[in-house]
Amino acid sequence: MPDLDDKYREMTETPVARLVWRLAVPSMVSMIVTALYNVVDAAFVGRLSTEATAGIGIGFAYMTLIQAVGFFFGHGSGNFISRALGARNRDEASTMAAVGFFSPLIIGIMAAAIGLPNLERITILLGAPPDVVPQACNYLRYILIASPFMMSALTLNNQLRLQGNARFGMIGIVSGAILNMVLDPLLIFGLHMGVTGASLATALSQFLSWCLLLWGTSRGESVHIRFANFKPSWKCYSEIVAGGLPSLMRQALNCTAAILLNHAAARYAPYGMDASAVAAFAVVSRTTMFAYSLVLGFAQGFQPVCGFNYGAGHFGRVRRAYLYTFSISAAMLTVLSVLGFVFAPQIISLFRSEDPALIAIGARALRWQCVVFPLCTLSTTTGMLFQNIRYTLPATLLSIGRQGLFYIPAILILPRFLGIHGVEMTQAVADLCTFLLTVPWAVWIARQLSSRQ
Repeated sequence: MPDLDDKYREMTETPVARLVWRLAVPSMVSMIVTALYNVVDAAFVGRLSTEATAGIGIGFAYMTLIQAVGFFFGHGSGNFISRALGARNRDEASTMAAVGFFSPLIIGIMAAAIGLPNLERITILLGAPPDVVPQACNYLRYILIASPFMMSALTLNNQLRLQGNARFGMIGIVSGAILNMVLDPLLIFGLHMGVTGASLATALSQFLSWCLLLWGTSRGESVHIRFANFKPSWKCYSEIVAGGLPSLMRQALNCTAAILLNHAAARYAPYGMDASAVAAFAVVSRTTMFAYSLVLGFAQGFQPVCGFNYGAGHFGRVRRAYLYTFSISAAMLTVLSVLGFVFAPQIISLFRSEDPALIAIGARALRWQCVVFPLCTLSTTTGMLFQNIRYTLPATLLSIGRQGLFYIPAILILPRFLGIHGVEMTQAVADLCTFLLTVPWAVWIARQLSSRQ
C-alpha cells in the first residue's frame, strides 16, 4: 500500500530532530490539555470545600489504577504494532490492535461491577479520612461507571501514537478535555451537583474521547480495530506483557504510592488538619502532573521513532533520537522547576486560597519536588527506550524504581522521624535515588546502540 510505504520512509529517513518534534507536538498538546483539565477540575472543586478537594485526591488514586490497565495494554500492544509495521507485517499488527483494545474494555466492565456496590469501602482503602469519605464516594461513582471507556481509550491513544498517528489521538484527547472544562462549571455550580458534577463531567468527556479515538483508528494508514481480529492467544498476551509490563508496574506502584500518600498525609498532619493535608497533596500532584505532561508529551514523540527504526535496523537513528529527546526534555523541565519553586505559594493558593494550612503544606511539598524534578527526564527517556526495544528487565526496573524501590520505602520511613515534613520531601528523595539508578543503564544502552550502527 503506497500510504504505508510513505509512512515507512517518513519514519526511517526524516532527520531525527524534525521527526521527533513532528510526532511530539500532537502528544504534547494532548498531554498538556489533559493535565490542564485536571488542574481546572481541581480548581473548580476547590471553590466548594477542602473536603471536596481532598475527595478528588482520593479519586485520583483509583484513576492511577485505570491508567495502569490502559497503559499496560496500550504500550504492550502499541510497541508490538510499531515494530510490526517497521517490519512491514500488517496482519499481526491488526490482530494485536484488536486484542489490545477489547481486553481493557472487558476488564473495565468487571471493575465497575465490583466497585460500585463497595464504594465506601474502596474510598476508605484509598486513604479517605472519615470527613472526606462522602465527597470521595460522590466523585468516584461516575469514574467507576466510565472505567471501561477510560481504560480502552488510553489503549487506543497509545496504539495510535506508537504508529506515528498521534494527531488522531490528539483530536480525541483534546476534545474530551475541552468538554470536561465546559461541563465542570455547568454541572458543579449551574446544576448544583457539587463534586458529583465534576465526576460526571469527567465520565462524559472520557466517553467522547473514546468515541473519537475509535474513529481515529479507522482513518488513513492507522491499523483498524475490528472485532473479527479479536483473537486472544498466549502469543498476543506474552507480547503485551513483554512490552507493557514496565508500564503496568509503574502505574500499579503509582496507585500504591498515591494510597500510601493519602494515609500518611492524614496520619501525620497537624491535629485537625487531615483533610487539608490530603487536599494539599492532591493539588501538588495535579500541579506537577501539569508540568511533567509537557516533558512526557515530548518524550512520547520519541517512542514511534524508536520502535520503527529499531524494527528496521537503524540503530544509529535510535541513539540520536534518544539523546536528543533527553536533552530537550531536561531543558524544559529545568525552566518549569525554577518557576514552580519561586511561585509555589501562589500556585497552590489558586486551588484553595481560604485554607492557610493547605497552602503551607502544598507549597513546601511543591518546592521539594522542584529541586530535583529535572532529574526525572533521564529515567523517563531511558525507560521508554528500553520498553520500546523490548528490553523488559531494565525497563521494568527503571519503571518500578521511582515509586516502588524508593518512594514507597521513603513514605513509610521518613514521616516516622520528620512528621508531615517527611511526607513533603518523600517524592524528591525518590526522584534523586531513581536518577542515580538510571545513570549506569543510560550509559550502557547508549554504548550498545553506538556499537551496532
